[in-house]
Amino acid sequence: MHVERLTRDAFAPFGDVIALDGARHFPINGGTTERFHDLATIDVCEDGGRPLVSVFRAQPRALPIAITMMERHPHGSQAFIPLAAVSRYAIVVAPAGEFRPDAMRAFLAEGWQGVNYAKGVWHHPLLALDAVSDFVVVDRGGAQPNCDEIPLDGVWRLELAPACASAA
Repeated sequence: MHVERLTRDAFAPFGDVIALDGARHFPINGGTTERFHDLATIDVCEDGGRPLVSVFRAQPRALPIAITMMERHPHGSQAFIPLAAVSRYAIVVAPAGEFRPDAMRAFLAEGWQGVNYAKGVWHHPLLALDAVSDFVVVDRGGAQPNCDEIPLDGVWRLELAPACASAA
C-alpha cells in the first residue's frame, strides 16, 4: 500500500485531523491560555449514545505490517489524540458504506497529530510504529454494539521505512 503524509485535505473524506497547525485559536483566561477551538466533529449521541473518554496503549508493530482486517463504528465517531512522547503511527482507512478494498488509503501521522474517524468510516485498529504509544480516545458509549469487523481477502502490506530512515 502507498502511504501518504497525513494532511487535513487528504484525510477529509474520512474525518478530521486534530492538530494545532492552521487551527482557529484565541486567548482565554485573561490571556494566560491559548484555546485551539473546535478541532474535530464528535458525533456520538445517536440513539442515546454518550461520549466516552479512554486511554488506549498501543504496542509497536513490526514492519512490514500485514493488514488483515478492518473495523467501523456505525453509531459514532472515534477520535485518537496522542499523549506525550508518542512517535509516528500509521492509519489505514476506507470510506463509510459498503467496504471496498480498492478504496483503502494509508497515512503516516506524526506524534503531534490526532485523528477523528467519522461515523461509519472503515479503519484499521491503532498502528503504533516505533514505541509503545498512549492515545486519549473519545468515542461512543451506549446500549447497542458499535463495532463491526471484517476480515480482508488477500494480503495487504503496509511498507514503511524505520524512523531513523524516514527522518533523512
